Amino acid sequence: MKMDKIRVLVAGCGHMGASHARAYQAHAGFEIVGLVSRSPQSRDRLSAELGGLPTFADYEEALKTAKPDAVSINTYPDSHAAYAKLALENNCHVFVEKPLATTVEEAQLLVDLANSKNKKIVIGYILRVHPSWTKFVDLAKTLGKPLVMRMNLNQQSSGDNWFTHKQIMQSMSPIVDCGVHYVDMMCLMTEATPVRVHAIGARLTEEVDSEMYNYGHLHVVFDDGSVGWYEAGWGPMISETAYFIKDVIGPEGCVSISDKPPGGTDDVEGHTKTGGLLLHHSSLDSNNQFAKQDEYINTDEEPDHDGLCALEQEYFFKAIAGDLDISQHMNDAIRSLQIVLAADTSIRSGKSIEI
Repeated sequence: MKMDKIRVLVAGCGHMGASHARAYQAHAGFEIVGLVSRSPQSRDRLSAELGGLPTFADYEEALKTAKPDAVSINTYPDSHAAYAKLALENNCHVFVEKPLATTVEEAQLLVDLANSKNKKIVIGYILRVHPSWTKFVDLAKTLGKPLVMRMNLNQQSSGDNWFTHKQIMQSMSPIVDCGVHYVDMMCLMTEATPVRVHAIGARLTEEVDSEMYNYGHLHVVFDDGSVGWYEAGWGPMISETAYFIKDVIGPEGCVSISDKPPGGTDDVEGHTKTGGLLLHHSSLDSNNQFAKQDEYINTDEEPDHDGLCALEQEYFFKAIAGDLDISQHMNDAIRSLQIVLAADTSIRSGKSIEI
């Protein structure tokens, strides 16, 4: 028996919403039943691109009128939890861009609600479906323990991108918004439990609230002795020197995303583009020279940003259609959020935070 298509409502028609909408439109298992955006320009433009889809200015009205089976939430982070809760209460599955919520308590309540209704919440951790990052994680696991993980994503933003960053910073800092991706990767690499977080931050602009900072740097310690740091800054003043470091070191050597991504620091394609992986072996021969040559893993064939969004939506489809157990996925989203929010608390309190 052929399964009916999953009727999906897309909330948020900016860059991420448009990418996900294109993925739903191209997927044989989904049917878009509406586009929601506060901006008539963005929703009308996306509707026209996709052949004339119903559009809505009000999210709750869209839920009642379109009656979707699933909702894709691609709005600003401070609305994620409320939108996801309404979707679940209307018996919809949820895809939501990271982070799931702005507090750990909200995130846990959403996961509990989804479980009580036998609904899925898939969080947009795009690096989890990225073939090059999957290889990066697998190679990191061959390096022994403990691991030292060094990662950053600084963005020298201006124009519309700086406007977007300032909107996000009304509710969260760069190390919270972006950091969930990378501490999630650290957790996958170590398969260990985070125990302590320390962070520093600085407010480098008068254009954000006095209680907010647009640069941050966190350190996390795991119970296996592994340590990691993540750095993120947004704004027209941010340096483009060494803005893209992805490096893991262990007793057996190190693996790095070796090539600088093309384009500027605020180019979205560059955020996920790897260029290649470099694997270095630490073993020495009898002359105390390296016993193995470095290995370069070419990643030229990796998907672009829209291709990665399509992989995310394929996972979302399989989770719903196959009734997959994604409890680990949802719990991991809570764990990564817990780490970055502990970092935010550390910055504001000036103290290390035990998790």
